[in-house]
Amino acid sequence: MLERGEVANSWRRERWDSLRLLTPNWQSRLPGLRYDGPEPDGYMTTAEVTEFIERYAKVSGAPVRTGANVTSVRRASDGYLLTTSLGEIHCQAVVIASGACNRPAVPGFSDAVPASVEQLTPFDYREPASLPDGGVLVVGASATGVQLAAELQSSGRPVTLSVGEHVRLPRLYRGRDVLWWMDASGVWDERYDEVDDLTRARRLPSPQLAGTPDRSTLDLNALASMGVELVGRWAALRDGRALFSGGLRNVFSLADLKMERLLTTFDEWARTEGGDADAVPSERFTPTRVPESTRLQLDLRSGEIRAIVWATGFRPDYEWLQVPVVDAKGQLNHDGGVVDSPGLYALGLPVLRRRKSSFMYGIEDDASEVIDHLARYLSARQ
Repeated sequence: MLERGEVANSWRRERWDSLRLLTPNWQSRLPGLRYDGPEPDGYMTTAEVTEFIERYAKVSGAPVRTGANVTSVRRASDGYLLTTSLGEIHCQAVVIASGACNRPAVPGFSDAVPASVEQLTPFDYREPASLPDGGVLVVGASATGVQLAAELQSSGRPVTLSVGEHVRLPRLYRGRDVLWWMDASGVWDERYDEVDDLTRARRLPSPQLAGTPDRSTLDLNALASMGVELVGRWAALRDGRALFSGGLRNVFSLADLKMERLLTTFDEWARTEGGDADAVPSERFTPTRVPESTRLQLDLRSGEIRAIVWATGFRPDYEWLQVPVVDAKGQLNHDGGVVDSPGLYALGLPVLRRRKSSFMYGIEDDASEVIDHLARYLSARQ
């Protein structure tokens, strides 16, 4: 196993200080190791995740080579040739487990943002004190965006949040973590070959959740109550002015509708199969409140905004992969983790084989099936 830095490198180097997992601790498990601490309904901090992964490396006896940065993977006559910072490696098969969040996805017009405005991505951000005094524009309202907007607003800075398509979820539903419902009802076990629109499913933004100790819901209503100003999706930048799309009402309504449908799925499961899960009555939540008036532009030269945090998602980095298996949008061509090149596999990508694929506890089922395929491939070559 090759790791470019230390074990759990991205959790050590590429996370902000207050970040916690979105999944409850009882869902933090890997084959042969699971959370055994005193707070099963809590949410791991970055330090705790780092320690958990370190412990798993030891418990599993994984042959990890740290400091092994892979700079090239290309086909060879007998398999693949890897060029790394520790030298070359020949192998018959390769499993790509580098994930889908290697680089922040920042729009091209960011280059035209006035130099007086500092720009950061979640990889750069650590805490509010690291930003200049003054207003902050957070772009993107998925899990990362809403968490950073809340933290920055609580620090006393005026925050504007640019909202596009998003997935709204309550933290708790009918007395249980909403991710308990996703797991128990079978939603997360839906297979990739059963999903109606797999491409869209793999591109869905992360839900608006936060792993706070009080298990509170952090949605747009909560942010607005804190004083965060909501504006539409940042559509363009012209003459130093950020131009936002209208139609927040439609964006909010769509997110609310999808949440309602999902909660109805939970209710139906509880009624037919859930046993005592339906002891707590079903509940519905206040629709996302539309601001009375919404700004459609913001002059970035005025000094009102001193920093921009691009919470606009992430993308994989396959620049080192010298095999023609990456599409025009930079995504890996694969069928459930079996890449379009013999002996090449992937793990840890969104909806790889199930909706839970990109979560820590979701990797075991995927890995079992992908490695079964790999084993058959190697056996056939002998």
